[in-house]
Amino acid sequence: MRKKRSRQTFENVEVIDAGAKGKSVGKAPDGRIIFLSNAVPGDVVDVMTTKKRKAFFEGIATHFHTLSKKRTTPQCEHFGVCGGCKWQHMAYEHQLHFKQKEVENNLKRIGNLELPETTPILGSKKQYFYRNKMEFSFSSSRWLTQEEIDSESQIEDRNALGFHIPGMWDKILDIKKCHLQEDPSNAIRLEIKDFASKNGFAFFNPRQQQGLLRTMMLRTTSTGEIMLLIQFFEDDPKKRELLLNHIKQTFPEITSLLYVINQKQNDTIYDQEVICFAGRDHIFEEMEGLKFKINAKSFYQTNSEQAHELYKVTRDFANLTGDELVYDLYTGTGTIAQFISKKARKVIGVESVPEAIEDAKNNALNNNISNVEFFVGDMKKIFNRSFIEQHGQPDVIVTDPPRDGMHKLVVEQLLQISPKKIVYVSCNSATQARDLAILNEKYQVTRVQPVDMFPQTHHVENVVLLEKRA
Repeated sequence: MRKKRSRQTFENVEVIDAGAKGKSVGKAPDGRIIFLSNAVPGDVVDVMTTKKRKAFFEGIATHFHTLSKKRTTPQCEHFGVCGGCKWQHMAYEHQLHFKQKEVENNLKRIGNLELPETTPILGSKKQYFYRNKMEFSFSSSRWLTQEEIDSESQIEDRNALGFHIPGMWDKILDIKKCHLQEDPSNAIRLEIKDFASKNGFAFFNPRQQQGLLRTMMLRTTSTGEIMLLIQFFEDDPKKRELLLNHIKQTFPEITSLLYVINQKQNDTIYDQEVICFAGRDHIFEEMEGLKFKINAKSFYQTNSEQAHELYKVTRDFANLTGDELVYDLYTGTGTIAQFISKKARKVIGVESVPEAIEDAKNNALNNNISNVEFFVGDMKKIFNRSFIEQHGQPDVIVTDPPRDGMHKLVVEQLLQISPKKIVYVSCNSATQARDLAILNEKYQVTRVQPVDMFPQTHHVENVVLLEKRA
């Protein structure tokens, strides 16, 4: 028999901090930390625990004795159920405070680093409607509200088009209005759901692996271009064309209308054929006169305006004079490489994904940039002696790795290559701090700049400048 989980209740707990993964922090009477998912620093609450570990508890606030002055009213009706914007109930200036605090704590505690005075975090001008890419899932078994469950009435319409409930792979919350992507995002999503329901199209059921409509992805650009990709599970040409033609006629502003037929167990499209139904198979984003071609599988920073700010910080930290050879690691589609190229003698971009490098080369060609070169390679293997001899000793290395940070072998290679400066861009200051601790052997952190790319969430980017010790 499964052991019954014992839950504890703690009364009048003061919430004192905001921690990793968007959790707020209180303390139990025995001194152990309590991680809370629905409170704000400054609240005084009663807590019911949901998990007990040796060093901490996880729990939820069940009663609020005092509400924090740091609170604000969430704009989204789905807040608290949808897991996408967990900090909507905290005023933006306080979000920025706790993001900055997390970056500094990680660098000091995990990296054991001596830091210069950290520049105040760069906030986002847009606090809502800032994302250029959103993905939604269809479901024939939507998540029911507590009111619907308590009513005990027969629920006829179980179709949903929205987001996964956190921790539940088969439950989708039907979204009425999302505050993350500018219109016509909401209008397109709602129209597709309405048309599909009226025409009896089957929404996907992941448990039974059946249904016509699986997912939709919507990308927008600052230049007004729109890409829509519908992922179908069943291959039904008649129904597919009926829906796509309706979308094409209703939203003529869509510049790229695509579809995929995916009958795999998972939703990823990276190993699937993307078919262009109308318009182009790509859209263009622009930044300081540079044009970046984005297809359905391309990686591009999801907050275009803040990406520009992030890249400006990166360029500023590199402080190029025009004589430097720069290596851009984890270059993706080469956006940073091209953005800094006008200030460098030459930029070498390296990335492990062949399709991304193909995009990078095409973008550089279209932008008439001749002082960049891009190479496909496993980052921990490519920097051998012959690569350095062939392409030159870099003066500056820019690195922008995924959330897991750099492989230990890559960090060791940076120490061997030993450029004058390293600019480290990170979306996870904890793994960044781990890598910086190793680089601390030869390098000193001289500048730190957090950048908020994702308001209403706990996520934060951070840029660090490392300079060789004397």
